[in-house]
Amino acid sequence: MLFNVRNRHFYVSIRALFLSFRVLLTCLIKKSSDALGYTRFNNLFSLTPHVVGSMERFIYEYFIDPIWSRSGYNIVNTLTYAIIAIVSVYVIYHKMHGKIRIDESFIRSVMCFVLFGSTLRVVTDSIDAVVMKPITPIHELILNSHIYDYGYFTVTPGIYIVVASILLFFIAVLYKLKRMDLLGYVGLVLWFPHFLLILPFMKYWIYTFPVLAMAAVPAYLALKFFKDRTLASIVAAHSLDGAATFFAIDIFPRFTGIGYGEQHVFSGAIGFFSGSYFTFYLVKVAISFLAAWLLMKENIKDEERNYIALVLMIVGFAPGLRDVLRMGCGA
Repeated sequence: MLFNVRNRHFYVSIRALFLSFRVLLTCLIKKSSDALGYTRFNNLFSLTPHVVGSMERFIYEYFIDPIWSRSGYNIVNTLTYAIIAIVSVYVIYHKMHGKIRIDESFIRSVMCFVLFGSTLRVVTDSIDAVVMKPITPIHELILNSHIYDYGYFTVTPGIYIVVASILLFFIAVLYKLKRMDLLGYVGLVLWFPHFLLILPFMKYWIYTFPVLAMAAVPAYLALKFFKDRTLASIVAAHSLDGAATFFAIDIFPRFTGIGYGEQHVFSGAIGFFSGSYFTFYLVKVAISFLAAWLLMKENIKDEERNYIALVLMIVGFAPGLRDVLRMGCGA
């Protein structure tokens, strides 16, 4: 199958990279050892294959294998991805600061790309779960092309890199053209055809309404309390994520026989120790309210506050929207 071929080719590439690094490092150490005749260089030379081999095993065990085995996240890759995300968020902000105005309009535009990314992920889910069928020539073309098959760039973290790259590309282009007002429309244009791909298979769409209702109530209360749509959207995002997780794992299987599991470390721990993912929903609502309140109280510039709020929205809406759409498809 193409799935296995892709997996093998990618892993062979990783092994080739480490082998090249090992050969280069070995040659350098051997050359230094021959030139200087130091014992410590000889000791380092003998340890080099073991060190590089350990690095290879470490990366495979904690980063590559969890993707293909679908075992989910672990402490190591969770912390690593979090650190990379924080650094990326910081760098992007300083690159955009003073150039791109981060206001409600910009936030809405970025949310269109979040919707695109979540829907794109569900296209992969529907293919992987054999929910998508070749009911039209376009669906047949998509299935035969294998473009959206489960792989490094169609699941987390790769899909975040892909969507973020697309977003940053269009931000750069539209900024040069002085047409940033078109950013949201570009996101919608990218989202719509992907939504049409999964729409015929949304036979469980009725189950999405309880999730939306569970997200709407805290969002409404947040809007009344903060009187600020941006802050209320933070609560809406994480309420949606929490509600979708709870409903998909605890409720949805009872009516459909389709079961889901939590792959994230911390949310999985909350659900495991509390015995219900409703606790996770409550925690998400509480933490999002607290985060919004702290942002309201913090004495910072509006653009900085909006950027932090945008990041918090992405963290909530991206998995939340994906879970809702995936559940609707039963993928």
